[in-house]
Amino acid sequence: MDHSDPTDTFNLTAIGRIHSDFPDKFGIPRQPGLADEAIARLILAPPFNDPQAVRGLEGFSHLWLTFIFHLSPSSHWKPLVRPPRLGGNTRMGVFASRSTHRPNRLGLSLVELLDVDTHKGVTLTLRGADLVDGTPVVDIKPYLPWAESIPQARTGFAPEAPTLCPVAFSSAAETVLSVRADGDSLRRLIIQVLGQDPRPAYRGTEDEDERDYGVYLRDVNVRFRVSPLSAGSTFLVETIEPHAHAPASRRTMQE
Repeated sequence: MDHSDPTDTFNLTAIGRIHSDFPDKFGIPRQPGLADEAIARLILAPPFNDPQAVRGLEGFSHLWLTFIFHLSPSSHWKPLVRPPRLGGNTRMGVFASRSTHRPNRLGLSLVELLDVDTHKGVTLTLRGADLVDGTPVVDIKPYLPWAESIPQARTGFAPEAPTLCPVAFSSAAETVLSVRADGDSLRRLIIQVLGQDPRPAYRGTEDEDERDYGVYLRDVNVRFRVSPLSAGSTFLVETIEPHAHAPASRRTMQE
């Protein structure tokens, strides 16, 4: 017998979409605010792009965004997941994690609000977003530190921010950065992203120094290698190549 209640099912409508520095899931920081060089724009969609809907929002420095993990399978979730923070081998309950593979695919991100533009619809410029380009946002709420910041809270298996690994650049990569208008900003973004080690947590380490990786940031593909763990992991950016599939809107985001 089906005991489900019709009121247990809800329909959500995207109020807008994110345009970010992350064209692909690989490389996105696992928490918001860890890469403050990452700039995103939230463009509200009709009828939610009415300037009256964001009246007073400019008075807040940070926002909560509720969004959909739209690139995760809609019908795939498990009660146990393998958090990267624990090396990708230890299983924890999905509700004790921030895994993307959730029953309703809902995500929550705390971002810094840089600008509210209401000249043509509504566009919010954000800093530190951990969101892939195209992410649908379903709600916005202002952040209230006096109600939502609890420094003494227990944080389970994630007691502190991850320790950053060193990042170095080849001469070829340095040349590319030197001629870009956003070269300094892109360099900082690369350091923030690679320093957090974006590789899958469950990988092996026996041939770690042999594998070539690539991460898409803005309009480029950043190719890098990692030194053996015995030498202390160092991320070497070998080349920075044009990403042919990056939309023009993303290529000009930093201009």
